[in-house]
Parts: sequence; structure tokens; C-alpha cells
Amino acid sequence: MARAFLFVLDSFGVGGAHDAAAYGDLGSNTLGHIAEFCAAGAADRAGLRTGPLKLPNMSSLGLLEIARLASGDYPAGMPLPERIFGLHGAADEVSRGKDTPSGHWEIAGTPVMFDWGYFPSDGDAFPPELVEAICSEGGVPGILGNCHASGTEIIVRLGEEHIRSGMPICYTSSDSVLQIAAHETHFGLERLIDLCKTVRRLVDPLNIGRVIARPFIGETPVDFERTGNRRDFSVPPPEPTLLDRLIEAGGKVHAIGKIGDIFAHQGVSRVVKANGNAALMAATLDAMEVAESGDLVFTNFVDFDQLYGHRRDVPGYAAALESFDRALPEIHRRLKAGDLVILTADHGCDPTWRGTDHTRERVPVMAFGPGIRSRDIGIRPTYADIGESVAAHLGIPAGSHGWSFL
Repeated sequence: MARAFLFVLDSFGVGGAHDAAAYGDLGSNTLGHIAEFCAAGAADRAGLRTGPLKLPNMSSLGLLEIARLASGDYPAGMPLPERIFGLHGAADEVSRGKDTPSGHWEIAGTPVMFDWGYFPSDGDAFPPELVEAICSEGGVPGILGNCHASGTEIIVRLGEEHIRSGMPICYTSSDSVLQIAAHETHFGLERLIDLCKTVRRLVDPLNIGRVIARPFIGETPVDFERTGNRRDFSVPPPEPTLLDRLIEAGGKVHAIGKIGDIFAHQGVSRVVKANGNAALMAATLDAMEVAESGDLVFTNFVDFDQLYGHRRDVPGYAAALESFDRALPEIHRRLKAGDLVILTADHGCDPTWRGTDHTRERVPVMAFGPGIRSRDIGIRPTYADIGESVAAHLGIPAGSHGWSFL
């Protein structure tokens, strides 16, 4: 019985990307800087946690060796394990962006070798003709925002005006994305989803990677809160991915969290939505119970990026990592003979770094399961090696962009 479980800790970079300087990210290191922050006691004052970063299960899977391999140093304050049980290494990204679709598609064997379209960071983000089309075809009286912004900050700043005016809040970031925030009841969730579908069509000629619906609730800036009904409208991958090849071979892909949206629902058999890492872990464990031979369970754990990386919340990120680490034994308990688990990430989002955007970093690769031999696989030249290893494990045809490390 061969099953595969591919878990993406969204934004959990380990530093050291060979081309980080080209992205303005030389020296960024999500794991390293979180560990340094915790070791210095700075996180203690937040009341979330105390002491050095504690990730005993991932450390036993080789995480600290990965960090040293990727960036040259062990993370501060984290004790070395007595023994390493997992296959471990790091991977460089060859895709030209440091965004979510590029990272996930490359993990699934399909690097992005073209340039995305982006919106300018100075002045109005969106061209007048696009704004006019959004208003006329989307049936809205105007838009608010029209800038680069943090999603939580802009809702606090413009949420009340949005409720009064009925104008959606439109903003972007350094990623190839147009995000639309609107109130779930005052504006309407279905209306927001329909508007995003319209905008997806309008930005296709601009080669924009994603349009994201960002619904929120609350009546004042004090209690505005984004909900779990986020929807991503991505362009399809440029060629068949691991997911497509698996479906064609007769297997099933269980897409947990935002995986289905990221792949434009191509190569997906079953979609399970959940809000927050705890709910995503519960949904993943449930999927492990029903997955059959030849299946892939593919989960994105979004909180690391969405709640802590972009918001530059170091103690929050540390606490979330520790919570995830404590849940790993539950994954172990559900493994059967022939199973493979891979833990990795899609990019970095160093919460100590300037700005609020992703950081160009290497990502960890930790693989384990019955019969998986513990060894160092070095620095892989592309994330695509991860997808090709899953393909080899499940016995489906190989792609053309990576090599199995199994």
C-alpha cells in the first residue's frame, strides 16, 4: 500500500537562497530569526510562550541539520537531537516569483519560468481602465484602497467607509495579486465571490496570478475580523502537474485548505476547507483515515504565513510552529506500511524582515514513513524534486523538471 502525504508549512523558510540578493532578501531567514528572537527571551514578554524555540519532533526529523545546510548555522538556542529519524535536506526555488502559486506549482513538479504581471507600488496600484471595468462589470459604485497594503491594516482603515459606501476594498502586494475585501453581510459573501470571478477575467490579460476574496465581519475597526471564507482565484498551472498525473494514473488527490484554489481545481479529486492550522490539522488527520492506496493528501497550513509572517508577529509564529510540532505524533500514529510524509514550505516570510512581504529563502524538506531511511539529501536544485519523489513513491510517470530523492 503506497500513500503520500505532502504538507506545506506556508512560508517556513530556512534562509540561504542562492539568489536572495536579487529579490532584496539577502540575509532573510524565517526559522533562524525566530529562533534567535526566542533564544534572546524577547518572545517571553508577549505572554504566548517562553524560552528557546522548542521543536523536538521536527528536530528529530533533521530540521536543525537542514538549517545548518541551508544557511550555515544551527538555529540559536535549539538543542541538537540525539538521533535523526528522517530523510532531510533543503531546496532552492527556480521559479521567478516568491509567491504562493509559484512555490506550490514547483513543489508539484511545474516551475514557473515566466514573469508574472505586477501592480506598481507607488501611486494608484490599478490602472484607470481596470478600475472602470471593475465598477461597470462588477456592479459597484467605486473602489476603495487602490494601493499596496496589509490586508488587516486596510480593513481597519477603510472598513467603516466600505460599509457606508458599498465600495469594495481593493489592494495588492509585492505578489502578483489583486485582493478584494468586503463585509460578509453588508456587502454579501456571494456578491464578493461573483465580483472576484469578474475581476479574475479582467486581469487575465495582465498575467496576474491570483484574485483573492477577503471577506470580513464586525461593525467597527475594533472588531473587524477576516473570516475563513477566503477564496483564491488562480490562473491554471502552465502544464500538467503531479496532481494531474496522479489523477490520470487512477489515484485521488485530497486537497486540504487552499490547495484546490492554488491549482485552479485542476488535478483535484476532493476539496476540504478549514479555517486555521488546528482545523487544517484535524481535516488532514481525517483525510489520512480515508485515503486509499495510490492517493495523495496535500495540505497547506496557512496560518504561519497569513497570521504571523505577513503581520511580522514573531512570537505568534514561534507559538504556531510549536503547536504544529506537538501535533506530529498524531500523524505518525496514522501511518501504514508504504506511507510517505513530506514536510516542506513554498517560500519564506521572515517575520523580522522589513516590509510585510514574502522572503526568498530555501525551504526545508523532511521526509519520513515506514521504510524511509534516514539520510541527508543535501540542497536540491529545485522544489520540483519534492513532487518527483512523490511520483516515484506512488509509481506514476515522472515529470520533466525534477528528480526523485528517494
